Amino acid sequence: MAINKPTGDNARKGAVKKRSQTKTTIVGASGWTKRDTKSGEFIAVKKPRKAKKAAKKFKGVRVEKKTKAKKKTAKKKKAKKR
Repeated sequence: MAINKPTGDNARKGAVKKRSQTKTTIVGASGWTKRDTKSGEFIAVKKPRKAKKAAKKFKGVRVEKKTKAKKKTAKKKKAKKR
């Protein structure tokens, strides 16, 4: 027989809707910033516990893809170094 999970147990299925996260640097260490996809407003920041370490991602929140403009500037920077 199938067992159905109890309702109201605060268990989320799938990704968090209308939210995204992006990687940022905070005082030399990398962290994660959660933002609202409609307004673009920053909601929360996960800082690393110790300095110079990386913070963990937000659970269930999708990661933003790099835009083409960011990729182009990164390619230009690499070309200038050579």
